Amino acid sequence: MKPLVIIVIAACLLSCVQSKKNEQKSNEKTTVVANITENFDWLLGKWKRANEAKGKETFEQWRKISNTNYSGFGFTMQNNDTIWQEKLQLLKSNKTWDLTVKSPDKSESTVFVGTHHNENEFTCENSKNEFPNTIKYWKNGSKINALVSNEEIEISFNFEKTE
Repeated sequence: MKPLVIIVIAACLLSCVQSKKNEQKSNEKTTVVANITENFDWLLGKWKRANEAKGKETFEQWRKISNTNYSGFGFTMQNNDTIWQEKLQLLKSNKTWDLTVKSPDKSESTVFVGTHHNENEFTCENSKNEFPNTIKYWKNGSKINALVSNEEIEISFNFEKTE
C-alpha cells in the first residue's frame, strides 16, 4: 500500500510542476503579444499619398511623443496652396488606442474610439460623426494605407514614405 501512495504523490507533484511550466510559457507568450501590439512606430516619418487626384499632393507626418502618444499632421496642397489640413493624435486611453482629429475650421476635436488594433493596424470609430464614422490605418510592407468611411462612402489613402 505504501508504494502505491508514494507513486500517487509523485505523480501529483510531477503534474503540478508540468502545469506550472506550461502556465509560465503561456504568460511569456501573452506578454510578448501585448508588447508587440502596443507599438505603432511603423507610422513614424513623412508620407506622401500615392493615389492622390491630379494637381493635388497630400502629406502626413507622424512622430512619437511617448509610448502611449503618437502625433500626426496631414495636409493637402493644390497650386502651392494648402487646401486642407488636420492634426492627428493616436493616444492610448486605458486599454484602447483612440484617434483624435482636429481641423482648423472646427472648434473642437473629433474623437474616434479604438475598436481594434494589432502590431500592423488599428481601427477607430465614431458613429455620431457624419463622415467619416470609421478610420483604419494599416502597414503594407514599407507603405501605409488608410481608409476613411461611413456606410455610403469609402476613401482610400495609399502612402509612400518620403523620409
